[in-house]
Amino acid sequence: MRNGISRRHAVALLLAASALPSTARADEPAIQIGYIRSMERHPTISLLDKPTPNAGLAGATLGLDDDNTTGRLQGQSFALIDVPVHPNTDVVAALEGLATKGVKLVMTDLPADAVLKLADAGRAHGMTVFNLAAPDDTLRQQDCRNDLIHVAPSRAMLADAVGQYLVWKKWTRWYLVYGSHPEDKLLADAYRRTATRFGAKIVAEKLFADTGGSRETDSGVAETQQQIPRQTQGAPDYDVLIAADENEVFAGYLPFRTWDARPVAGSAGLEPTTWDASSESWGGTQLQDRFERLFHRQMMPLDMQAWTGVRMVGEAASRTGSSDPDKIMAYMKGSDFGIAAYKGQRLTLRDWDWQLRQPILLADGRTVVSISPQPGFLHQVTELDTLGIDRPETKCKLQ
Repeated sequence: MRNGISRRHAVALLLAASALPSTARADEPAIQIGYIRSMERHPTISLLDKPTPNAGLAGATLGLDDDNTTGRLQGQSFALIDVPVHPNTDVVAALEGLATKGVKLVMTDLPADAVLKLADAGRAHGMTVFNLAAPDDTLRQQDCRNDLIHVAPSRAMLADAVGQYLVWKKWTRWYLVYGSHPEDKLLADAYRRTATRFGAKIVAEKLFADTGGSRETDSGVAETQQQIPRQTQGAPDYDVLIAADENEVFAGYLPFRTWDARPVAGSAGLEPTTWDASSESWGGTQLQDRFERLFHRQMMPLDMQAWTGVRMVGEAASRTGSSDPDKIMAYMKGSDFGIAAYKGQRLTLRDWDWQLRQPILLADGRTVVSISPQPGFLHQVTELDTLGIDRPETKCKLQ
């Protein structure tokens, strides 16, 4: 499968496209997509997780290729304008630069505070901002915007995906260990909410303070083997240790090093993610193969989120037959919109906060262990709404 289309069907479409006159709708302008892309790179525990310079951009580029492949049928073309920004860059100025080029559809993988600045500044230009990376629930709640689309899942969605699986396994006694950074504390809050929502119990909590210093030294493995058991000692009997560590300070050291012989989930061990390179179902192998041929590396979650955002634009443009960003967004926000994304079902937008509904993969670094929502977690509209903030809970007032 490619983008939810069989290979035979795709070949037929390409043959039909090649038969079209080369001048078909030649006056139709290219649909421009901006990408304000963070160049900030954080240290990781494992060298295997080291971010690459084109993280996100590679996925967006592949998505653009897919958009142009299907767009040829209707004489449509798409262009991606990459705007890399470094720490302390004026992100509003970067947005204004796109506005002068007539860009109205903007992808970004910046943190939450910068996303809000872009959304507010873009309103004067009729822009829509696609949040590709920030998981903050406040962006979907108190700080929601009508011109802000969330491709990235929220912390609540990620925590619920893990929590559903653990409850399904009847592993309902959790030991929560969280980091000292603000993002870690927000993720810990999400797991507390999940425990209450699904009937699990957090039997103990522990703060793991980030004291700085080198993450790897010549004696690091031996020191870690001594330190981690002491850090996790003394908890009441529990089934699973849940780590909330968005900054990758300690969670990667936990598996096989805890005091008690228990599995680890959350920020290490069993991790919730939008994509894992081992995903084979629903055409995932073909997507990964195409990505590796182009970029000579495995596809990462941010690549998948960028691919999805760009494909959402392409799908809406194809369905409307229009290059007008306003018409594209009107269709995308309507009830008929959906996007195939190699996850077994159409992804759609929640009309109360513009969060993209999506299954969440649970991976252990080598295989996809499970996919949430889990069996038995029912919903009157769609089981995907059992992940994250549902309509009756929302504090969002779109404006």
